[in-house]
Amino acid sequence: MSDTTRHAFAEPGRTARLRGPAPLRGSVVRYPGIRRGERPRSPRDAGFTLIEILVVVVILAVLAAAVTIAMAGSGGERQLEREAERLQALLGYACEHAEIGGRAVGLSLVDGGFVFSQQDGENWKPFVQGELRDRQWPANLRAELSRDGRRIEIPPQPPEVPPVICFASGELTPFRLELGLPDLGLRWRLDGSIAGDVKRERRDVSR
Repeated sequence: MSDTTRHAFAEPGRTARLRGPAPLRGSVVRYPGIRRGERPRSPRDAGFTLIEILVVVVILAVLAAAVTIAMAGSGGERQLEREAERLQALLGYACEHAEIGGRAVGLSLVDGGFVFSQQDGENWKPFVQGELRDRQWPANLRAELSRDGRRIEIPPQPPEVPPVICFASGELTPFRLELGLPDLGLRWRLDGSIAGDVKRERRDVSR
């Protein structure tokens, strides 16, 4: 009886652990698929190195920043366009209100927004409700108002006489108003004519 058989019978209830003859001391153990002189590959060899992981993280961070900037830029463009559309529509409404009501309606730009007011004798009274109530610009929006090529300073409070007036006759004070946002390569321009028309135009200032 061999040593393997005697070992199995010596410990009843236990399965023999040896499936073949044990390698002799000093002998070379060969693994399938490994050439002579190579060491067996450990599970760690199949993974990524720390440098490779850091490179991937940097690339993902750059892509995320680019997407964020692109989304912020497109959002700013849409916001600026909406503000130009809103003011154009409100000016048209103000001129119709002046013609129907028989009293002039004025537009005054102030720090952070604009105010519509109605002429009452020699005074001008701001609208406190309705569509012509005072409005605020979005944060960081810049407005530049000019008449006859001369820029008009924007005060913190409405002036006694509005710089832009819709008259009861249907005429309008000629003006030019430009709206822009910092770091945005475009502006929206509103041009008012004496005939009462307000035109809106997009201008690319990045070139």
